[in-house]
Amino acid sequence: MPFPDHRDSWLTARRLRAHGTILAFCLWSMYIWNVATPGLRDRNGNLKGTDFLHLYTLGSLAIAHRGTDLYDMNAQAALAAKLVPEAAGIRYLPLYPPHVSVFFASLAHLPYIWALALWWGCSAVIYAICWYSVWRSCPNLHQHGATIAILAAAFPAFFNLIAWGQTSAAALACFTMMYFLLRDRQAFLAGLVLGCLIFKPQLGVAAAFVFIAIGAWKTVAGAVLAASAQLFVGVLYYGIEPFRQWFRVLRNVQGVLPLLEPRLYQTHSLRTFWTMLLPQAAGPILPFVLYLVSAGGVLAMTIACWKRRDVPLPLRYSALLLSSVLVAPHLTVYDLVILAPAFLLLADWVTGHALTASTRHLGTLLYLIYMLPLLGPFTRWTHVQLSVIAMVLAVYVIWSISGVIDSSAATGRSKGIATAW
Repeated sequence: MPFPDHRDSWLTARRLRAHGTILAFCLWSMYIWNVATPGLRDRNGNLKGTDFLHLYTLGSLAIAHRGTDLYDMNAQAALAAKLVPEAAGIRYLPLYPPHVSVFFASLAHLPYIWALALWWGCSAVIYAICWYSVWRSCPNLHQHGATIAILAAAFPAFFNLIAWGQTSAAALACFTMMYFLLRDRQAFLAGLVLGCLIFKPQLGVAAAFVFIAIGAWKTVAGAVLAASAQLFVGVLYYGIEPFRQWFRVLRNVQGVLPLLEPRLYQTHSLRTFWTMLLPQAAGPILPFVLYLVSAGGVLAMTIACWKRRDVPLPLRYSALLLSSVLVAPHLTVYDLVILAPAFLLLADWVTGHALTASTRHLGTLLYLIYMLPLLGPFTRWTHVQLSVIAMVLAVYVIWSISGVIDSSAATGRSKGIATAW
């Protein structure tokens, strides 16, 4: 997430390298010390890999073709304790579609610690490839390769991705590939990649609204086809009943949110922002209404950006990524890795333009979005998730910039003058 070295800007590459180096050292040295223990429990008593245990258990169910247990918490808890005795007492709310268990069957053949190590390695490699690929497409950032590498390693979302053993690296890969396919005007293929997000459907909500609103029907068709094909894999493997169970679980997820989000301060979406901000006495309806209204506003700004065809794709796509986070009904800190392309694309755009109020504000907001998840635990007392506010403001700034670009392009066309945006 480098920024221009304008003399009037406090966000210089040198300062960012220093901040990133300190942050990376603190995060990873503490984590290594925490997990450097015999056995599968870290110094805090948590299972190493945490959420990977759920994926490992799902893979074991797939090996045994136990489709009826894919959405049975008790059966999975018993199996997890049998597979990994040190995991006794840990329970997970099953929400992944059936085909995800088939994917993890190969890892479930390995002992837990080796499967976890392999999953960590795959996640880190995918993450690095995504950062590198987007960085290579940003000409204004080529001279900042060392800064990029440091900030990629220090990104708090990446740290949480590894610590939790989660699947968000695959979501980042989907969003990264979709950007390049849209850049190359491969709308249908971009839709196929978007449909692969069915394993985390909440991350595709904003994209679905945006592409339908702008009439990108090839992309929508590709997404529907890819999602349907993946769900059909689960039906072929287990039969139709697990799919029905999954659909019932999603339909009733509102009633089990406390199990899904035991630590609200680790979430970074508009829905949980309002839930934490308002007192419990307000009840569940008012926060949900405010979520719908604010999400609608964010989507409206994002759709407006995409309808302005003269706006560069990096700006439009960054707005989409930010909206994907904000609008998601459920989003935990590790899912913020999908913002990696937005950091690079926006930093490249800021670096390539003169320092104005808009570029200065956008640069500062990017820095805050990058850092503020570190303050998430303080939300237990403040009840204000500052990262969400920063992301909403970033979408607003992008929307404002896109309006200026669109107006300039329209004026240029009327006068027969080409614009430099």
